[in-house]
Amino acid sequence: MDMPVGVENTFDYFAEWLQSPLGRYLLAEEAAWFDRTTADIFGYKAVQLELPQMDCLRANRMPWRTLVGQSAGTRVRCCGEFLPFEAQSIDLLVMPHVLDYCTDPHQVLREAERVLVPEGRLLITGFNPWSLWGLKRFKHKQHEVPWRGQFISLPRLKDWLSLLNLESMRGEYLLYSLPVQREKWLTRSKFLEDAGDRWWPAAGGVYCLDVVKRVRGVRMIEPKWRRVPTPTTAPAAAIDKAGDARIERLQQQAAKDRCKP
Repeated sequence: MDMPVGVENTFDYFAEWLQSPLGRYLLAEEAAWFDRTTADIFGYKAVQLELPQMDCLRANRMPWRTLVGQSAGTRVRCCGEFLPFEAQSIDLLVMPHVLDYCTDPHQVLREAERVLVPEGRLLITGFNPWSLWGLKRFKHKQHEVPWRGQFISLPRLKDWLSLLNLESMRGEYLLYSLPVQREKWLTRSKFLEDAGDRWWPAAGGVYCLDVVKRVRGVRMIEPKWRRVPTPTTAPAAAIDKAGDARIERLQQQAAKDRCKP
């Protein structure tokens, strides 16, 4: 899909592309991954950034969920570089292809680190440049969607995350089929999904990353307590023997008292 060069908000054009056969294929695969991943993430507040056409939080059970971004249909209009949330206030932040089309990916990640609570979760999806999708990007004009995305490589992204104390917990690659718009060829190439996951797992068209915010804790310096030796107790048999001897002495004393006139 062609779009004018220099358009500020690319997400609306990308959302429109999701209605194409290739876009629906991507939408279905990523939605299934988000459902599997978010179902077991618990907390109070969850936020999805951009792409309301992809409901990434539908399987999550947090009581407070919202959708923000520049795309049409979002509840709160904002940009990913400046999120309207307090520091350490969000338990789950979802960013489907946000880093591919945002203006400043570094700033978006810094904002994500700022708003997440300690041990908060960040879910990221993006296009893999080392795939058939990445190769097709070089054959299309840079102003076509989705090929005008930044296509940040996964090792590079992990380096950025590590600088912000964001630790990658698990990842997954999707979309091994041919990136073609004809449904006939797209269906025929579906056998590459199983083959690709087995033989060339890092060549999927999209990577999915589950990230957690780690906060270095403060180690408490405990006082060196002096150990007091535990008093030894007499064995039970010795206690019983001493008790019997005392009872015997009392009985003898009682007998003497009765014998006195």
